[in-house]
Amino acid sequence: MSEETNKVHVLLVEDDVFLSGIYQKKFEMEGFKISTSDNGEKGLADAKKKKPDIILLDVLLPKMDGFSVLKQLKEDVATKNIPVILLTNLGQKDDVEKGLEAGAVDYLIKAHFKPSEIVEKVRKVLGI
Repeated sequence: MSEETNKVHVLLVEDDVFLSGIYQKKFEMEGFKISTSDNGEKGLADAKKKKPDIILLDVLLPKMDGFSVLKQLKEDVATKNIPVILLTNLGQKDDVEKGLEAGAVDYLIKAHFKPSEIVEKVRKVLGI
């Protein structure tokens, strides 16, 4: 198996281009394969098409919010077992509970975590 196909594939659904670039660079430096989507609809389509190992999903997104994307991912047999970490700046307890109840494995507030810590969270969720 070539090294490329052996890499863990992370799908990042994030509409902030600057942040997306930072996360992308960090995950690539850590040896992950990363794809990005800049809106909810594209994120959902990419998840179904690319079947990533894990999804980092923003909540506030154009076209379809992260909660809707998460709900649809969990309702689809093809994507329901892909772990989803919500990565957002919405820190209200209600939002956190809503995300976890909808099936997210974790809920990270962007402002509280450095990119390296997010990489660690991904490794922990995937057991690598």
